[in-house]
Amino acid sequence: MTIYAMGDLHLSGGDDKPMDVFGPQWTDHARRIEENWRSRVAQSDIVLLPGDISWAMQLDHARPDLEWIRSLPGKKVLLRGNHDYWWSAIGRVRDALGEGMYAIQNDALLLDGALIAGSRLWLLPGEGSKEDDRRIYQREVLRLEMSLKDARRLSQDAPLLVMCHYPPTDQEGRDTECTDLISSYGARVCVYGHLHGAGIASAFRGEKGNTRYHLVSSDSLSFAPAPVFAL
Repeated sequence: MTIYAMGDLHLSGGDDKPMDVFGPQWTDHARRIEENWRSRVAQSDIVLLPGDISWAMQLDHARPDLEWIRSLPGKKVLLRGNHDYWWSAIGRVRDALGEGMYAIQNDALLLDGALIAGSRLWLLPGEGSKEDDRRIYQREVLRLEMSLKDARRLSQDAPLLVMCHYPPTDQEGRDTECTDLISSYGARVCVYGHLHGAGIASAFRGEKGNTRYHLVSSDSLSFAPAPVFAL
């Protein structure tokens, strides 16, 4: 079994919202995602989707996008991104996902021998950060720790994969509260998205301790799910 990841699908939410306003690389991107997904992912595989899944503003408007994702091969694990305004109470989200689709929110999932945890995160604090941004970041650190604790409650031995939407570190791969937590709980892999355009080149990719970090925003992957772990 292979575990794939791809974030930032930015599906239309049932509205006419073409993504090529962000550059020609986004032209017809949903069709390209589907073709690449079907050519790579088997029904027995898992696909991690770390946020910014649909532009929909309400859950009902996101249903066509969720049904489209459900129609693709593999089991899917979703995490909320900063643009997933449709993501309401977690019980309602999970009811809408249907068979073979899962959502993480302040908790974790043991699926086919893989332990999956994560949190959306937020802008890394730095000099000049706004107080609101610092507050949101600290709240997300707590949510990440809640998820990691739940993961280790489920299993001490299963390989742990962490999903984030925002990058948990900067382009130099410096230590942060998030990477410290990810390391302390023994994660094998961390995937994140959010970065597009010029931000893709500045993303940290590689090893920190025993964890391998992957940028998986869809445009950084040429709209093809990327293999990140094998069981």
